[in-house]
Amino acid sequence: MYTQLDIETHFEGKLKIAYLNHPDTMNALTKPSLTELKEFVNECSNDPNVRCVAISGRGRAFCSGQNLDDAFVQGNDHQDQDIIRKIVTDYYNPLVLEITRCKKPVVALVNGPAVGAGAMLALICDFVLATDKAYFSQAFSNIGLIPDTGGTYFLPKLLGRQLANYLAFTGKKLSAEESKSYGLVAEVFSEEEFNSKSMEILEKVSNMPTIGLKLTKKAFANSYNNTLKEQLELEGDLQQKAAETEDFKEGVTAFLEKRKPNYKGK
Repeated sequence: MYTQLDIETHFEGKLKIAYLNHPDTMNALTKPSLTELKEFVNECSNDPNVRCVAISGRGRAFCSGQNLDDAFVQGNDHQDQDIIRKIVTDYYNPLVLEITRCKKPVVALVNGPAVGAGAMLALICDFVLATDKAYFSQAFSNIGLIPDTGGTYFLPKLLGRQLANYLAFTGKKLSAEESKSYGLVAEVFSEEEFNSKSMEILEKVSNMPTIGLKLTKKAFANSYNNTLKEQLELEGDLQQKAAETEDFKEGVTAFLEKRKPNYKGK
């Protein structure tokens, strides 16, 4: 089904990982790969057997951004002034919404450079795990473009106006450790430990109370636009929904029985 992406399932179907599989172009994004990645996230979101989703890259890079050869086939599309708008609205925007609205945690496993749309593909995920050899660059300005893939929405919120402007204007490369210090990356591991340490975290998330995590994502997303009063009301509503899940009952029972909970994601 997936011709551009290799999809591997780990931990008895609780975790699914999509690997961008164009190492010859440092996993540059094409219209087919963007479409298939969106479909993959959608399927994972609606599959009750999947409890955690991850995105990574094959080879030495996570993602080098948009494949310009794919955008401008044979140079003819340079005459089409709307070609970039079409790519953004038809391919990138649907993927951003699919990832941010996914009912399951979506984790970026950044195994190498993440540039332009590739950097934002990682940063729109729920959190980022990176190898110490990775770097992030908002390279859009290098070809006269603005940050897309949610960049103009998320970067000022993640970094503040000053730093968002600085990185967007200069395209400066941030190391994985620098990115962590700015709050863009959750954990950084050596290349030797990256796979094993990342899988430990993904396995843990895969076994957490999935509905509670989904509701947490919803609460955080709404906090960008809500007043404090609105957010407190939302917290009450979502907390009640969480309290009605089987996992909440299991969590309380396990606590009282002094044992490890066995969450089912229900």
